[in-house]
Amino acid sequence: MTVDTSVAILGGGIGGLSAACYLADAGVDVTLLEQHDRLGGVAGTITIDGFRFDAGPSWYLMPDVFERFFGQFGTSVEAAYDLERLDPSYRILWKDGDQLDVPADPEALAPKLNAYEEGAAEAFRAYLDHAEWVHDLAMERFVYPYRSGLRDWLDPDVLRSGQALPLLKSMDRHVRHYVEHPKLRQLLEYKLVFLGGSPYNTPALYTLMGHVDFNQGVYHPVGGMQALVDALADRARHLGATIETGTRVTGVNARRDGVRLSTATGERTARRVVANASPAHVEQNLLPASQRDHDDSYWENRTFGPSAYLLYLGVEGDVDPLRHHTLILPTNWDPHFKKVFDEPAWPTDPAYYVHVPSRTDPSFAPEGHHSVFVLVPIAPGLKDGDARRAWMRDKVLDDLARRGADLRGRITVEQDACVSEFATRYGRPNGTALGLAHTLRQTGPLRPSHRAANAPGLYYVGGDTTPGVGVPICLISGEHAATAVMRDWPSQSSSDLPN
Repeated sequence: MTVDTSVAILGGGIGGLSAACYLADAGVDVTLLEQHDRLGGVAGTITIDGFRFDAGPSWYLMPDVFERFFGQFGTSVEAAYDLERLDPSYRILWKDGDQLDVPADPEALAPKLNAYEEGAAEAFRAYLDHAEWVHDLAMERFVYPYRSGLRDWLDPDVLRSGQALPLLKSMDRHVRHYVEHPKLRQLLEYKLVFLGGSPYNTPALYTLMGHVDFNQGVYHPVGGMQALVDALADRARHLGATIETGTRVTGVNARRDGVRLSTATGERTARRVVANASPAHVEQNLLPASQRDHDDSYWENRTFGPSAYLLYLGVEGDVDPLRHHTLILPTNWDPHFKKVFDEPAWPTDPAYYVHVPSRTDPSFAPEGHHSVFVLVPIAPGLKDGDARRAWMRDKVLDDLARRGADLRGRITVEQDACVSEFATRYGRPNGTALGLAHTLRQTGPLRPSHRAANAPGLYYVGGDTTPGVGVPICLISGEHAATAVMRDWPSQSSSDLPN
């Protein structure tokens, strides 16, 4: 058996592609193995009869993270793909008939908020000032720096920063310090769904998302997330990485001669392996039991973020009042969150999201048509048979019709995905769409490490490790995973492993 690569990266999602760039740039011989025919993982693209859909992530936030990433390799976002700032950033349609467009300029938004609560404009400005401070502090102290273990997080500077951050109370309690109106709280809290949490179980550290949302703005990469994925793959290849698609890894075993990988075409060995997959999936399905860091009960007691019911529709004709991004919210969303996190069940009055990129980018749909993507957050692990999916499809389409967007009778292309696809296609535990939620006990050093303790030579990258969930954050995770690999490179202790 020959060692055909120095580092193998398992999975071509955002984190895996990022790690490939950093490792290749460091001079490492990198081979990325992707099980599917297309790269991107959950950030991939679906193409059907002239319609294109972002398969999962569709919000382009934190533009400074992308600029930093490409800048580290001597290029720029501008050179990689075209980027358009959305204005309005998104539209909110409440189910009582109320509507709010969120302009790109937060100063244009602030006066609108006084209609909901006296003094809300000034409270909103104060909230954003604090959110910007938290964002800058968190990125500098907690997100960008690589910290390999709890000891690194106990650095005095980090502790002082931690004391300054509102870590212990929930986001909802923090937001109530500024506004009380339920719709204003929803406006400030909805982005937590993108982190796999709710306003009631996510720490107030993530008030930083307010700065990301309102101050930094919402963008669209022309061509969708596929433009980003293609740019990352091109950069990795330019730096010297090899990318193999259609290569499924079915086993991982740390040995004295390296980490052995079982594939459909035989075994191969790499000195190091970086898994862009959930550590739960790797431990429960790929590693020998003796090399696992956690037993089943550990993973059963984790809080996983929502799964989702996804509906991809090619629609003929107009889709008003839907915008590029539209949030459809009940005035009371507590019952929905309860059915995601506390009493798992399909929601009867869901809060959901609609993405119509063809409003901005005509390449997503044939002329006279629109590409419509619907996402309903649901609890992971729910049964999602045909009858249940059909029930939710009808509920969403009926509700959209009540908002003035009656798509029924004009749908020319249709596909859906749900818990089962996240579980089987992407190896997500319980079919979660987002991975581990950002609860207080699953934030920072309390998330799984980049290093596997009992399988020397195995590392993790992606949303389930640090810094956490989200496309830009997974770019940073790739940097952290590569740093861990390179710091360990001089010594590979394997004396305790079998031949």
